[in-house]
Amino acid sequence: MTQFPERVFSGMQPTHTLHLGNYLGAMVNWIAMQETHSCIYCVVDLHAITVFQDPGELVGNIRQVTAAYLACGLDPKRSIIFNQSQVHAHAELAWVFNCVARLGWLNRMTQFKEKAGKDRENASVGLYAYPNLMAADILAYRATHVPVGEDQKQHLELARDIAQKFNNDFAAAIAAHGHGDAFFPLPEPMITGPATRVMSLRDGSKKMSKSDASDLSRINLTDDAEAIAQKFRKARTDPEPLPSETAGLAGRPEADNLVGIYAALAGMTKESVLREFSGAQFSTFKPALSDLAVERLGPIAAEMRRMMDDPGYIDGVLADGAERASAIAVPIMDEVKDVVGLLRTVRAGLPAG
Repeated sequence: MTQFPERVFSGMQPTHTLHLGNYLGAMVNWIAMQETHSCIYCVVDLHAITVFQDPGELVGNIRQVTAAYLACGLDPKRSIIFNQSQVHAHAELAWVFNCVARLGWLNRMTQFKEKAGKDRENASVGLYAYPNLMAADILAYRATHVPVGEDQKQHLELARDIAQKFNNDFAAAIAAHGHGDAFFPLPEPMITGPATRVMSLRDGSKKMSKSDASDLSRINLTDDAEAIAQKFRKARTDPEPLPSETAGLAGRPEADNLVGIYAALAGMTKESVLREFSGAQFSTFKPALSDLAVERLGPIAAEMRRMMDDPGYIDGVLADGAERASAIAVPIMDEVKDVVGLLRTVRAGLPAG
């Protein structure tokens, strides 16, 4: 059985401002993984253009998301940080996977149905084939682990299906080129933490989203203390006090969401939070939550502002990351071409395959 070294890959789209859900649901885990794994973190700008983006705004958003990565604690020396479009292996491998994946698989993707809505005939081909590009993002580095939210699990399962089909379809060529019984690993999802799915502050049944029309539904990483306090103050709740045990949160999605946010920000369990605030009204709990959020997020917003004033530094981080990412992905893409049977120019110092 082919063994692959453990490697983590994940990314976020440069559309709108990153928010508390991105931070607690992904970024906190990304930062921790730097201590234990080889990590690659991407600004997935090719995914962003599956729907139209204003070109000038997109450039700024790529830099802003990169600034958020760095301000939150991702280290460009320990992790590889880059934007997707600078490494051509993503697009090349995505085309190969377009030819491996089956239409029936993509037709089952629920996110396309949700994003395209009733006007699916007018959606871009890129939006439809988005999961194949996501598979390419991961497998261009033979990543073994992918920190994802619940809403992306179906796409990761598709990436596993594509990897398995590629391994099966080209088994003889894979073995002939010395890659054992598998060319690609089957990447595993990593879903951890007490607030992996942060919900809207206005509707506890919906995920906190960058695209929500109401800015009051989310805490942006760029929000100041006044905005954070106002949004938590206006957050929807119910009239009941906080329970003493988590069972008491059943059927109370807004209360459960706010308790989960507090737990994640404080590094506590929900049980511990409820022991501390048992019987408290939200008029007491919300200010405590606001203070904690300002304490945690204030330094991030300040550091983001500082970095956005120095775009040359951000561009340098991305360029260095793209070079390091290419050093991994390009040789793998060359091997893909050999296995598939695509004639390529042999680079100096590399085997002909």
